[in-house]
Amino acid sequence: MTETAIADHGLVGDLQTAALITTDGSVDWFCCPRFDSPSVFAALLDDEHGGRFQLRPAGTPYEAKQMYHPDTAALITRFFTPGGVGEVVDFMPALGEQATDNHRLVRLLRCVRGTMTFELVLAPRFGYGRVPHRVDVTGEGVVFGTDALSLTLHTVREPGDERLAHVQVHDGDVRGTVKLTAGQVRGLVLESGAEGPPREIRVGEVEQLFQDTVAHWRSWLARSTYRGRWREIVERSAITLKLMTYAPTGGLVAAPTMALPEQVGGERNWDYRYTWVRDASFSVYALLGLGFVEEAEKFGTWLGARIREHTVGNGGPLNIMYRIDGSADLKEDVLEHWSGYRGSRPVRVGNGAAEQLQLDIYGEALDSVFVAHRAGLTVPQRGWTALTGVLDWVADHWDQPEEGIWETRGGRQPFTYGRLMCWVALDRGIRLAEEHGRPADLDRWRAARDGIYTQVLERGWNSTRQAFVQHYNTDVLDSSLLRMPMVGFIGPRDPQWLATLDAMNSELVTDSLVYRYDPSASPDGLRGSEGTFSLCTFTYVDALARAGRVDQARQAFEKMLTYANHVGLYSEEIALTGEQIGNFPQAFTHLALIDAALALDRALGGQ
Repeated sequence: MTETAIADHGLVGDLQTAALITTDGSVDWFCCPRFDSPSVFAALLDDEHGGRFQLRPAGTPYEAKQMYHPDTAALITRFFTPGGVGEVVDFMPALGEQATDNHRLVRLLRCVRGTMTFELVLAPRFGYGRVPHRVDVTGEGVVFGTDALSLTLHTVREPGDERLAHVQVHDGDVRGTVKLTAGQVRGLVLESGAEGPPREIRVGEVEQLFQDTVAHWRSWLARSTYRGRWREIVERSAITLKLMTYAPTGGLVAAPTMALPEQVGGERNWDYRYTWVRDASFSVYALLGLGFVEEAEKFGTWLGARIREHTVGNGGPLNIMYRIDGSADLKEDVLEHWSGYRGSRPVRVGNGAAEQLQLDIYGEALDSVFVAHRAGLTVPQRGWTALTGVLDWVADHWDQPEEGIWETRGGRQPFTYGRLMCWVALDRGIRLAEEHGRPADLDRWRAARDGIYTQVLERGWNSTRQAFVQHYNTDVLDSSLLRMPMVGFIGPRDPQWLATLDAMNSELVTDSLVYRYDPSASPDGLRGSEGTFSLCTFTYVDALARAGRVDQARQAFEKMLTYANHVGLYSEEIALTGEQIGNFPQAFTHLALIDAALALDRALGGQ
């Protein structure tokens, strides 16, 4: 077998971890018991050594198609063979806010027409494929175990149904077949941390579990207040963001995957299974725009804890990312024994960029607090005290070189976007203090805010390029600056901004897709190139809509929708061929899609 394309996957999850399932019925990415735990199935990164859980028709050619059960996170993979039609229905019952090691991946098998024999390949590879495991097969199922984690496979059948046939165990893997005729339903449940041995589960019990899962997702989605255009793709993005949120803390992972390349065969292969202050802060605006107040409030609690730790600790800068539980140990390592997606090495686990200095995160964090405040979520006094400590730090430290939003590894620079977002942080802090009479060193904050504003206009603007540029020592353009009018630093139809937009359009935009910057003109310390960045493309749509270029914005948005995969999911980037590359699905892309849809719908006159 060969690695399935990144886009040929659907996502299921239980709000504490998630699994990617291919269009031919293979679970080829699953970490347990959390998003950032070591993998159990990782054929996506090494087809031979990563491990998988495969269910597909045996011994016959087939065509496969995949869809979500409407308005839910339950995934249906349909198989069409000369002898019949069958389905695998995958879902994970949603968990609550109590962290647990007990997770269930349910795989229902249905024969819809004719007959179908499904083949099972269950080949776990614990601890990123580095930890051997034990196997115990019983008549009711299988147990795979290590000292740290156990997985129990329960069988789903009715009394008198045939058991798994031709079960074979070889080198820790289990293979077998299940033969069904039209109308029959069987299944398998893979459970981590099970309290007892494998058991036979009745079909009715699992079908009720499916109905409960459907009801959960439809009840959650019913809270959406969005009634505008592109509602189906917007709501799919909302479900995707929810699937990537760790319920016990409210931390949003940037993606549930790691080491998927920004250039196939290249070295830009990062671990995204962590919570970026920036990404999660952006999500607050998107979620509030759809009416999901509880999710925004939950992330506010997570962010507030990080800010208080910052204030109580050494008073230095915030980390740019944390584990989903708020811890900061993200040491980067390389899995030398894995080949990587289509030979893309190194396969990195952990993220060495965690302690970079990125000044923009303060603006994104404070803007999310401000937007949440406008939506009725108040900042408690203890939280305000911590925020003032952060803002005092920003006022003292904004004017220094940093690594920038794109986490480049080519040295620190005075990035324009970092300065811009420091201006946002201080501006939002000043407004919050003034509106509520909160104690603050307003003179100090105003002086810093106004100093940033003047500096960006004087040094961030390049008169030769007639555009705002990436940093003060270059004339390179950077699409992060598309957010300038969104945060209120400059008017969306100001002549300087329109000139910048035109410059970006001529240099960073290709058929409506947008590059972050030109690595050949702005060395970032890494070899190779990358694709267009989907976050930037959706932000470009937003900027066009605000600038009054609504027809151009709509065309760009509609074109971008054609790059979604078969179930509406997006990775981080789009390659020259139109292939999705980078970690998948990416929260940044989906939250930017929501923002772009909201902005464009408003520009088109709502409904």
